[in-house]
Amino acid sequence: MRTRDHGIQARRATPALAVTTAVLAAVLLAACGGGSGAKASQTAAKVNKEEITVHQINFVLQRQPNVKPEQVDAASRQILERLIDQELAVQKAQDLKLDRDPRVVQQIETAKREIIARAYADHLGDTASKPTDEEIRKYYNDKPALFAERRIYNLQEINIEAKPDQFEAIRTKLQAAKTLPEFLEALKTDNFKFVGSQMVRSAEQIPLNNLDAISRLKDGQFIMNGNPNGLSVLFLAGSQRQPATEAQARPSIEMFLLNQRRAELVAKDIKSMRDNAKIEYVGKFAEAASAPASSPASTPTAVSNTASDPAAGVIAPADSSSTSKGQGIQ
Repeated sequence: MRTRDHGIQARRATPALAVTTAVLAAVLLAACGGGSGAKASQTAAKVNKEEITVHQINFVLQRQPNVKPEQVDAASRQILERLIDQELAVQKAQDLKLDRDPRVVQQIETAKREIIARAYADHLGDTASKPTDEEIRKYYNDKPALFAERRIYNLQEINIEAKPDQFEAIRTKLQAAKTLPEFLEALKTDNFKFVGSQMVRSAEQIPLNNLDAISRLKDGQFIMNGNPNGLSVLFLAGSQRQPATEAQARPSIEMFLLNQRRAELVAKDIKSMRDNAKIEYVGKFAEAASAPASSPASTPTAVSNTASDPAAGVIAPADSSSTSKGQGIQ
């Protein structure tokens, strides 16, 4: 069972590129800070001949989550110190003419385009209407496994290396076993390679396309899924009911439905613009463009759905075409 990572994978940077990051960040912050005409009262610090303004500090501060009012002064001082270090890095990078490096210029231009495209998506997304009480209630009632019948699941997964013609034999062993250790011993006896894992997941940590099947399981039952390397057997070792009321679920449902509408508005508008734009593919891309698209192009979205999806989770989707439900393992 694979965990879903919503973050951005870190890449190992060379020293030059590390400085590049500072240059890029400073250029972007400069757009929000005061220029040479900024009032002296708005200057927070001077680094050699360059000023760091209160506007720059506030811009960073506004992007910090969960800063309490009594923490603002301390947080502002910490931000100022980081901006000073950043400004020193920028000045050194400029002395080394790193800001003229083609890679740096390209990164700045790419960041600029992304920011502008994001501004368009945010602007359009702001026109989305909020879901009504009836829509929120309907979503709540339509997803009992997420809310009214919510459970905490103790799951055990066994990934077995096997060929398709061995699946039925493994299924027979599984159904005949009275306990999980007994099943695993049977796999060892027949020299099957497997890897096991155990996890505890709440309903909202499981994607909707898995949750429906898992929520129908009783303690001790299992689901068998085909995968590229063989079979995956998911056991429900135990579960605990922890329902969520409509009042408790309302904020997350409202945000999820609103984000859906924002994404749909942006996707619809992008499609309309593509339909009306003159787009000409050149060179090798012209031939590729004439072939059927394997997947739709991505569009800039104002808000990531996964961040507020009540069903966002960590269990990878199962292959429903080869799923079977079983009983009897304790």
